[in-house]
Amino acid sequence: MHFDQRTQAALRDAGLSSDEIEAVSEAVVEATREDAAALESFFDGLDTVYSDMDQAHSSATFPEHAVEYLDLFTHADDIRGYLRFDSWGVPVTGGRVLSDDVVELTLGPTVDDRIRFAADRDAL
Repeated sequence: MHFDQRTQAALRDAGLSSDEIEAVSEAVVEATREDAAALESFFDGLDTVYSDMDQAHSSATFPEHAVEYLDLFTHADDIRGYLRFDSWGVPVTGGRVLSDDVVELTLGPTVDDRIRFAADRDAL
């Protein structure tokens, strides 16, 4: 089950049965899988993306990145993986689809920030 013991107790105290808690837990896990698939799909086939990432070596408001791949896996409500650019990569520790044109990834060490990505600068 996705929920820890305290959360399960709180949900039972709020009136949910064990079966209802299990159903909600399964819905969270499935939504997480769907989000990961949508994020991978967004990057799939794109050679270039734009972001709101601050970069020391770029003066562009929305720098351009050549993308090789986004590889994600899920565990309960966690999305983890790796985003590979042309010459560097970064761990992904979360993400969400903001619109058809913009996604947000939480990038790990070296970036340590939430970064929005779009296929078109104007979308940012």
